[in-house]
Amino acid sequence: MTFDAHSHYMPPQVAAKTAFFKEHWSDAQSQLRLMDEHHVDQAVLVYPTSDAHLNMGGWGPLCKVYNQAISDLVKKYPSRLVGAGVIPLDHPDAIAGELQRIRDLNLKVLSLPSSVEGKYLDDPLFEEVFEFAQANHIPIHIHPQIINPIGQERVQDPLLTPVLEYVFDVSMCIGKMMMAGTFLKFSKVNFIFAHYGGVLPIVKERFDVTYTMLRRRNFVKDIAKNPSEYFANLFFDTSGSRSKASLLAALEVSDYHHILWGSDFPANQNLADSLGVISQTILSTQERNCLLGHNFKRLLENFPHI
Repeated sequence: MTFDAHSHYMPPQVAAKTAFFKEHWSDAQSQLRLMDEHHVDQAVLVYPTSDAHLNMGGWGPLCKVYNQAISDLVKKYPSRLVGAGVIPLDHPDAIAGELQRIRDLNLKVLSLPSSVEGKYLDDPLFEEVFEFAQANHIPIHIHPQIINPIGQERVQDPLLTPVLEYVFDVSMCIGKMMMAGTFLKFSKVNFIFAHYGGVLPIVKERFDVTYTMLRRRNFVKDIAKNPSEYFANLFFDTSGSRSKASLLAALEVSDYHHILWGSDFPANQNLADSLGVISQTILSTQERNCLLGHNFKRLLENFPHI
């Protein structure tokens, strides 16, 4: 089977409250037609971290509308779509209730931004989220933060910000979680990072070399093992990438059991090339099948049925 690990749908009532996510972002029929054309069996709908909450009175109203709409769409196409729910990031006391609602709505994935107002996912705010995910076997998909990502205070550019700052925010999120011991404490949570973890494939070796050097001089705390050993247990999606080199670099960070094909629809609608790059590698048929769908299917197998 082929499973799209990174696609988006914005309910019209949410899209209308955003500055960017309007055209094409509420067209489920186009997505289903494209899936049929390219023999994609299922797709998960993750939240693209928009500005909607700023125009809807906060995350609470957004969660109420967005999670219900995604659940309704999944119920309409249960064999084709999988839903990811969002939580009220500005009201910690409401998170537990929304997590239970997400489960009741049969949304099988949690969707989180890489940071929230400068706070990364190592913040204590997220511990109850990770505890819930671990107890209920729910994968967590981490999408780049697009509102004030790292570097925005110095550079705001319509091209440089989405190309560089979005993905840097994902990489910093991984680093912060590693340094805080989050991956050790929640070792059974399946964390999925978009865009191959940002620049992680480029700096993986530098992480290990620099950590070893700094430990010798006691300039950095002991994190129990080399950074690369943490990275090897994380999941990364391709986010519509059409680069063979990027895929091969990601396979140096982790193995073929931890890479997930994702289209990043509708931002990227060239499914042919993003799918094709997987067949252009030296991977075996079995390994390609893992990237294209078996890996994500395995992540969902233990989801509690209600």
